[in-house]
Amino acid sequence: MSTILSTGVRQNLTSLQSIKTQQTTTENRLATGKKVNTALDNPVNYFTAASLNDRAGDLTNLLDGVSNSIQTLQAASNGIDSITSLVKDAQSAAKQALQTADSETDATLTGTAQDLTKSVDLLATTGSGLSIAQSSTITITTGNSTTGTTAKTFTIGTGSGEYSTVGSLLKAINASSLDVAAVIDDNGAISIEETGGEDLQIATSGASALGFTTVSDTATTSETRDSYRQQFNDILEQIDQMAKDSGYNGINLLMGNDLTTIFNEKTGTDQSKMTISGTVFNSSGLGLDNQDTGGFQTNKQVNKVLDTLTSALTDLRTQSSTFGSNLSMVQARQDFTNNMVSTLTTGADSLVAADTNSESANLLALQTRQSLSTKALSLANQADQSVLSLF
Repeated sequence: MSTILSTGVRQNLTSLQSIKTQQTTTENRLATGKKVNTALDNPVNYFTAASLNDRAGDLTNLLDGVSNSIQTLQAASNGIDSITSLVKDAQSAAKQALQTADSETDATLTGTAQDLTKSVDLLATTGSGLSIAQSSTITITTGNSTTGTTAKTFTIGTGSGEYSTVGSLLKAINASSLDVAAVIDDNGAISIEETGGEDLQIATSGASALGFTTVSDTATTSETRDSYRQQFNDILEQIDQMAKDSGYNGINLLMGNDLTTIFNEKTGTDQSKMTISGTVFNSSGLGLDNQDTGGFQTNKQVNKVLDTLTSALTDLRTQSSTFGSNLSMVQARQDFTNNMVSTLTTGADSLVAADTNSESANLLALQTRQSLSTKALSLANQADQSVLSLF
């Protein structure tokens, strides 16, 4: 059996139901902070906000990779700073070696005293000539098997590239790549001095009249310089270890690994990324070699090492500048991505977020309306009961 309601009661009940529905909607908006919670609320805003939030989420995930790239670059930069300090220590060891005495004084070998002058004919058989046969040779060698040798052969004769007088021979020796000085000494003999502090050896073939046989002057080892050599080698070992330890998360830019950083969520040609090429900055990568026994014994050897150390420092500083520039670019992209995520999130929120002030005021108004409607329903019921009391 159905109950028949009066018009007043029915209207008040309908009003209360409407108010309750609006209250539920407003309370849900206040609870979630959103005015659009499902596609039914506003399809366009809902799906647009979802797309913006999805992109913001993808970019946020990429930020982890960007952060790892920054740490990898910083690790490499720290490694370069430390290696630079070690290279300077190696420079110090080499410079201290230069401040100690050479292993030997400059070697000098002198031929037989013959009252020679520069004009003496090497080939003439009469007068002051030395009667040396055509195509006879004199070979001068500097250095030794440990430090490396340099040799040059001079041929006596009248042909192209040959020398027929004492003066032309001495001029050729002095102009050669050998670190030697050839003169006629006070006794009229040819004297050849090694000016680089290395061993000197002279051998002749058919030119015994010059007064040289196969003779040499061997350097002695300086223990002080050898200690600096060992110190230098120890520093190179530390450089190797430092380079190996300069990696981050499996990527070491100082051992030749490349670093690729992805900046956007796209793929293919639309993908934004940056690839940073690694380099090898262990001792061999910097052009620094261990010095074997016999190294550092001459100023020439030490100065050669100092040249390679200077070159290594230049390479380190150049690469440090490159990594610094790369780091700045990656950090700029990190800031850009953070700002983009904020922009996307703000945009999505503006489409679906509820105005809490407005919704709170609306809820208060609905509560007031509900109270009034409830009172009106009570009055309607009382009116119906008054009519029934007449019977």
